[in-house]
Amino acid sequence: MSTNLRNIAIIAHVDHGKTTLVDALFRQSGMLRDNQRVAERVMDSNDQERERGITILAKCTSVPWGDARSNIVDTPGHADFGGEGERILSMVDSVLLLIDAAEGPMPQTKFVLTKALALGLKPIVVVTKADRPDARSYEVQEEVFDLFAILDASSEQLDFPTLFASAKEGWAATEPEGPRENLSSLFDLIVDYVPAPKADRQAPFSMLASLLEYDTYLGRILTGRVMSGAARVNTPVHAIDRDGKRIEFGRMTKHKTPVVESTGSGGGLKLFCAGIAIEDPDIANSSRRIKPSEIESCVANGVTEITEVKIGFDGIVLANSKATPQLSFSLAHIFLALAKRVPDGTGGLLDNPY
Repeated sequence: MSTNLRNIAIIAHVDHGKTTLVDALFRQSGMLRDNQRVAERVMDSNDQERERGITILAKCTSVPWGDARSNIVDTPGHADFGGEGERILSMVDSVLLLIDAAEGPMPQTKFVLTKALALGLKPIVVVTKADRPDARSYEVQEEVFDLFAILDASSEQLDFPTLFASAKEGWAATEPEGPRENLSSLFDLIVDYVPAPKADRQAPFSMLASLLEYDTYLGRILTGRVMSGAARVNTPVHAIDRDGKRIEFGRMTKHKTPVVESTGSGGGLKLFCAGIAIEDPDIANSSRRIKPSEIESCVANGVTEITEVKIGFDGIVLANSKATPQLSFSLAHIFLALAKRVPDGTGGLLDNPY
């Protein structure tokens, strides 16, 4: 197996800068021209992904750096689709964990990270948005270490390398202060830290398929990890079930994977604020309120009539220590804990005294 390949998955909470970072990796690797206009969220081919502004299905892309090539697997950041991320971890040899320098580790990151650590993968931690005025980069780094310890990470996994980065400004460094030049330190760390894939090249070809797509011209497309042998265009292959029974025959093809990352909440709002042309969305979904800076961006691009509607709650997590009695909450308890006003017993409402 080639020693110049690196297989890595990106784990990130919704709106922690994953999309912007990978876009910057594409441009600085030379895959995109500086003046090339590329539509955002090309990898979000699913209608629901485009509508909701989040990643639902895991997807793969590839980024060159020097003589090496990194195969990057994008995993969903939302907890509802964590199983999709868990399924594709068998394809990679490490994970890139992105954490917001202000918000720190979030609950939606924990599920896939738990599975990655259980598989023995050694992570690289990137504290993103280190340029924020409210960034607390070193505190967040300590919080990540504590999270790893809680998840029973091994001593090797706890000895993770950390970079501080600003995807928006396109830099990564070993210190939050910089140097704030480019992403070469991240490229180099991936090549140096992530082990090359291991497989017997002389054995017959075998591949563990993890992703299934459909192309109107090519039909079904399987993406996975080559476990042995070599894949060549037009080589006949057959699919087998768990018992080794042949269930289908096919042929290998050379299918170009889109090279633009998918997006989360921040990316969806960025598209919403881009303008009022026919190609710009009229509605954007998010797990948070729109920020003042995003409203300013909207207004600057002619998007002045903005209506914000809250349609539900997101991110409510109840934790219970093993050393204490187990919690037992009803919906009424949760309502009383969250409601601004509650019934007064006479048909009216009063400010919540709880």
